[in-house]
This record gives sequence, structure tokens and C-alpha cells, in this order.
Amino acid sequence: MKKFVFNTSLPRSGSTLMQNILAQNPRMYCTPTSGVIDLLLAARKYYTDLAEFKAQDADLMQKGFLSLCAGGLQGFYEGVTDKPVCVDKCRSWFHFHHWVERFNPNPKYIVCIRDLRGILASMEKLWRKNRDRCDPDEVNGTLNMITVNNRVTRWLNGPPVGVAVARLIEAIQTGVVKQCHIVRFEDLTEDPKAVMQRVYEYIEEPYFEHNFDHVEQSTHENDQLHTFYGDHRIREKVAPPIPDYIDVLGRDICNSVKTNYALFYNTFYGDKR
Repeated sequence: MKKFVFNTSLPRSGSTLMQNILAQNPRMYCTPTSGVIDLLLAARKYYTDLAEFKAQDADLMQKGFLSLCAGGLQGFYEGVTDKPVCVDKCRSWFHFHHWVERFNPNPKYIVCIRDLRGILASMEKLWRKNRDRCDPDEVNGTLNMITVNNRVTRWLNGPPVGVAVARLIEAIQTGVVKQCHIVRFEDLTEDPKAVMQRVYEYIEEPYFEHNFDHVEQSTHENDQLHTFYGDHRIREKVAPPIPDYIDVLGRDICNSVKTNYALFYNTFYGDKR
């Protein structure tokens, strides 16, 4: 039986770095962006909608469906790797906690987060870097995406940033966040060993001595399929980035973000005021 860890993080917050650090451990198979939960979600839709399931005993069908989910998760990764621990990276996992825990008891969620201003500045820098390409939300002759404020508003009100942040806010409101292990990107890049020691304690695995000066890129994916915001390349050496969000976004926007997302900041950055 394989053991599963779910890397279910905010975008631009170090989830790919986390995967590649963990991949140094020979016990662990660490995925790039994964679609496994979408296979289970598709099965969930048919289980919910098909008359063939509705017409049978509800408790028995539920038992069978949850068994299918558990077996499907195990079966997929048995076909992919011989390693005993699988770290699946997808932002959706903790949002479905009350379902996931029923077929994978005591699920382990690593949630990499970052100061939202840093996430948005990273998005803005990628937008500027790729002006030779068209953002799907950029409609010529309209106000869409014209100003920095337009773009920040768009990113905070849709995928990938807005949806992921809203799900994390919901996890705070429902208490699901207590089941998660929060990893602040700032802490990971400043003191990676201390952070990873806490990660190993949470996932109940013996600590592995990582090389934070040489993190090899073990996960590979075609970023052309993620639009130009999906940059999954990592730096070889773990080091803190320069906090440039005020220069990139402007002080007014940064202040507005911190005010509008007070619950996020109070919950995760209360010691950083």
C-alpha cells in the first residue's frame, strides 16, 4: 500500500520547489502538476448523476464508490512508481477534504503559501515578460488587463490565484486548515532545513538530509499548456527572493490587498506585521 501526501498549494508559492526538494528522498515519488483528482471528480459526477446508482441502496453505493476512489488512487500510482510515498501536487485536494478523508483516512496536506502581494507581483512580472503573447483575458479595445489594478483584480477574482485563495479562506472558515501543514514560502527560502524538518514530522516520515544548495529539477511539464503564468522552473539553490512587490505593484495596491485579505494575513502572517 502506498502512502499519499498532497501538495495542495497556492500558485507562485513554492509548490514546485517543495516537490523537487522532496524528490531528493529516494522513498518519494513527486509529481509535477497532477490531474489525478480530476479522474476521481469525473467518477464522482457519474456516481452522483447516473440513475443506475440512484436506483440502488444508497449506503451500499456510497460504500462502493468510496472503495473505488481508494482503489483508483492506489492503482494509478502502482502503475506509475515503485516508491512507497507519492506526493501528488494539485491545488484542489484540501478543498475536498471531507470527501478525501473518507477514502484516504488522515490525509496529509502540504500547503505552500506566500504573501499575496508577492504572488501578484510574480504574476505581473510574468505578464510583462510575455508581452509578445496574448493573455486570454486581454480583449483589445476594452479595459480588461490594461492597468496593474485591472490585472490584480482579475487575478484575485478567477483562476488560478483567486480560486486557490478563496478555497484557503474557506478552509480557515470551516476549520479544515487545522488538518493542513502550512509552509510559508518566505520561511522555506530563508531556513529550508528547519521548514523541512517540520514537514517530515507532519507527514510522519523519517527526516532525509536534503541538499538545499543543489536542488535538481526532477519534475518536468510543458509550461506552454499552462499559459505563460505556469512557469514551473526552479532555481538550483534555495534562497529568498528579493521582496519587490511594492516596486512592481505600487504601494496603494499592496495596501489594498493587505486590507481586503485581512483574514489571510491575520491567520498566516500575524507574526510578520
